[in-house]
Amino acid sequence: MKKKWITAGAAAALLMSTSAGVYAGANLQQIQAFLDPSIKFKVNGKPFQPQNDKGAALAPITYNGSTYLPVRAISNALGVAIDYDGKTNTIFLGEKQDGVPIADSAGGDFRTKDPQLTTYNGKDYKYVFFNNSSGRRSSGFMLYPKGKYQKLYLQTAAVGKDIEEFFVSDSDTDTKLKIDKVNVSDGLKTYEIDISGLQTLYVHADLQEGGNWFVPLTTSYYK
Repeated sequence: MKKKWITAGAAAALLMSTSAGVYAGANLQQIQAFLDPSIKFKVNGKPFQPQNDKGAALAPITYNGSTYLPVRAISNALGVAIDYDGKTNTIFLGEKQDGVPIADSAGGDFRTKDPQLTTYNGKDYKYVFFNNSSGRRSSGFMLYPKGKYQKLYLQTAAVGKDIEEFFVSDSDTDTKLKIDKVNVSDGLKTYEIDISGLQTLYVHADLQEGGNWFVPLTTSYYK
């Protein structure tokens, strides 16, 4: 059922919430269709009302015996990430084929391009988050996927001492998406985390005296 909804949603690309200017140069074909607010929806057994990005109710369109649903509203209801590329006039649903490095959306201190700090096990990662302060401490940084991606593939390593607690959370709801302990012996670990529809993430680690935290920002990525 989910795939059918997504397919129908993709056909309704014109209803995607975006600026009117996006379609100024598009090759559009005029049709006669009808809004049908009488159609009701349920998602996983619960009533669902399609809405635009401002929270206003949207009615499905009926055309030639088929019902077309708003892409963004359905993607949000089904937990499928959505993004739009105005240059290619392409809507992306779910994971992207190519990974997008988190480097541009990472915030916080301890980001560095210093070659003395960006190398781990003989490989230079060019741009990293590296907390090498002293003492027992908590450390973290923000990520801003802005609802555009389905998955986060995050690499992290404990240097010197094990990381007692590591987690990634949805900062808007304070919901932890992944919790783990990172050992030095683990090497560089990669976590696959479902982030569909999430706007802002918080990545956190509790560090011991003599322990450092290494996160490559170029090989950690969204999809």
